[in-house]
Amino acid sequence: MAHGLTCWQCGASLEAYSLPLRRLEECKACRAELHVCRLCVEYDTTVAKHCREPTADEVRDKTHANFCDHFKPQAGAYIPPDTAAIDKSRAALDDLFGKQ
Repeated sequence: MAHGLTCWQCGASLEAYSLPLRRLEECKACRAELHVCRLCVEYDTTVAKHCREPTADEVRDKTHANFCDHFKPQAGAYIPPDTAAIDKSRAALDDLFGKQ
């Protein structure tokens, strides 16, 4: 069981999935691929190649399934959108162009 795991794209629970995740496993809610860098414990945007594993091959698309042998899913990979910033930007555009 994938305790505490959520989809990196939509935040849906992945409790029903068994570990290890298959390479082409998809989220049942949004159909996002799950064997991806964005769901891995080694994913870190502050380091080179966005991966803390020094021996891992570079993966260019962090949101599509890959063959990385270092993949380990992490809880908390989902980052909800900043709705306050989106609403503020939308309000600024409405003020600028007039609300329709």
